[in-house]
Amino acid sequence: MTGRSTIKVLLATALLLLAGGSRSKACTNIIVTRGASADNSNIISYAADSHVLYGELYFHPAALWKAGSMLDVVDWDSYRPLGSIPQVSRTYKTVGNMNEHQLIIGETTWGGRRELHDPAGIMDYGSLIYITLQRARTAREAIQTIIDLANEYGYASSGETFSIADKDEAWVMDLVGKGPDNKGINYVAIRIPDGYICSHANQARIQTFPQNDPNNCIFAPGMIDFAREKGWFSGKDADFDFSAAFGPVDFSGARACDARAWSAFNILAGGEFTYEKDGKMVTEPASAYYDYITGKDLSKRMPLFIKPSRKITVKNVADAMRDHFEGTPLDMTTDIGAGGNALPYRWRPMGFSKDGWNYVNERAIATQQTGFWFVAQARPELPDVVGGIIWFGTDDAATSYLTPIYSNTNEVPECFRVGNGSMLEYSKTSSFWINNRVANDCYKAYNMMAPTVREAIDRFENEQMFTKVAEMDAKALAAYNSILPKAEKKGIDSKDWFAPVKKMLTEYSVSTAQAQFENWVALEELITVKFVDGNVKAQNEDGSFKHSKYHDGTPAGITNPGYTDKWKEAVVKDHGDVIRVR
Repeated sequence: MTGRSTIKVLLATALLLLAGGSRSKACTNIIVTRGASADNSNIISYAADSHVLYGELYFHPAALWKAGSMLDVVDWDSYRPLGSIPQVSRTYKTVGNMNEHQLIIGETTWGGRRELHDPAGIMDYGSLIYITLQRARTAREAIQTIIDLANEYGYASSGETFSIADKDEAWVMDLVGKGPDNKGINYVAIRIPDGYICSHANQARIQTFPQNDPNNCIFAPGMIDFAREKGWFSGKDADFDFSAAFGPVDFSGARACDARAWSAFNILAGGEFTYEKDGKMVTEPASAYYDYITGKDLSKRMPLFIKPSRKITVKNVADAMRDHFEGTPLDMTTDIGAGGNALPYRWRPMGFSKDGWNYVNERAIATQQTGFWFVAQARPELPDVVGGIIWFGTDDAATSYLTPIYSNTNEVPECFRVGNGSMLEYSKTSSFWINNRVANDCYKAYNMMAPTVREAIDRFENEQMFTKVAEMDAKALAAYNSILPKAEKKGIDSKDWFAPVKKMLTEYSVSTAQAQFENWVALEELITVKFVDGNVKAQNEDGSFKHSKYHDGTPAGITNPGYTDKWKEAVVKDHGDVIRVR
């Protein structure tokens, strides 16, 4: 087979994979350990990307259950009932992908070998996340709970990578089923060294791993022999590569998936990858992996985690989740596919054919089909009652804001409430729908409109992330410390001593989210008026529109920014003879 034919086959395969299921090849996670973060928190970000997932904030109060109680398990993607399992005697409060003990879990799907799917399994990956959050207090407990649930009841999904963190540790876990004849999972979980960051995006990331370090690596017994029996590995145990055996990287795995992890590293580590290799620290430019992430050379896999040279803030992580490869060779705003207004999106399908060749569009971290997204922090300097916080948003990360929700809140804001609208039912009180309105407005003239939206995002997030939440933390901590001596004297477990603190945090979370929702309703009205019909209306410093001296309703100072040079060149080449001024 010729080189040209080989590339065409790879691209054709990539197109099929990229155009596949609604949730496959979809999500992105970033993990920042305490030593790498600016405020000593463990951080996990997650974008739940799907064309059918509605953005809402799941909430389960803590509960006690009678003996014999059962829990119905429903597939997260399809709502298909999978079965039921015995309920435990006590479950913890959860808000989104975080619980009251500051445990956080995110995920990305990578599929893997199809023959490892178990159609009889009861535990899908979504149920593993949300059931585990209700049953585990720490990252290590979560890993064991995931293992126990999948092995006992069977695993119903394909290959997954989980991000798991508590206030002390952060882990990355790859897992996949054993097939219809073997109930359970093959898995490996690695603790991310303090001071490092990790990212994954729908490609199995763990390759070789330490097999004699149980404090930092947990893996399935018999997994290597299982791979040998299947014919997927034939070497020494020490050389076993989880990804190569169960989730081999291909063109789409590199180009549509690992490229996003690479971009997160590139942004947060300033263009250099520093990591340990063979006992020595190595620093390479991010560009050293360009041939890999573009699918040209799949042999140079990226390190699982790297050590950034700067401390990373929660705002840094939030902004990394808004990336479209800006400033790199994959920048989605600079080619003709971006149209005349530098749109960093390409509508599905993810590829196209022309003159016997197949082509792919980039898949960036920020994407139009996000259901919800978050950046969650587990903060060890604060007690669990106050420490956990999930910065939550809906729809496209690039044009939506994150609002703080404390993980010990007693309720969720109406704008995020489960059941407030759906993918087939518009709700004027839903965050998901107002963010979609703002985003779809921007898609019409992105380089004109998105900066106005981004300015509003930055203004709100900077105020909350660097000022307002710190003030709320101090108030809540003072209340907590005033209650603590009495609670310890009477017995902390004797009642919910810290209910007043939780009430404070609930009121703050709900009022802040609802106020910002109203701000976004007003923003959507503003950008509609300001940019209607491709015009840009001038504004005064106070934000009011400039108007003529004769009539308050007639705008003054209208401008027309026009189109990008790339678009002009393409139009001239395609149609210049017809439209040239004579």
